Amino acid sequence: MNLREELPLTEKTGTCGCGEHEVPVPELDAAAIPHAIRHGAIHGALGVLPIGGALILVAPHNPIPLINEIAAREESFDMKFVQQGPEEWRIKFTRMA
Repeated sequence: MNLREELPLTEKTGTCGCGEHEVPVPELDAAAIPHAIRHGAIHGALGVLPIGGALILVAPHNPIPLINEIAAREESFDMKFVQQGPEEWRIKFTRMA
C-alpha cells in the first residue's frame, strides 16, 4: 500500500504542519523578575528553547552584561534587536544549536 495514494498528503515548506510554528514568539519581561534572580531566570528560559525556538526579551535598559553571558554559553543563539530604547529594549533570541 502506498500511503501517498491513500492519504491526502501535501508537501509544505517552512513549517512541519504541527501548528506550533505559527504561535507568536513569547515575550519575557525582565523588569517583572526580581533583580536577584533575573539573569538566572532568563538563562533558564533560553535553556528550554528547542533549536529554532525563539523568545523576545523585554529589558528596561540595554542588557550588555547579560548579552555577554549568553554569548559565552555552550548553546548558540542568534540575537536581533527589535527595539533599542529609549524606555525599553526588545531583543529576539533564537536558539541555533
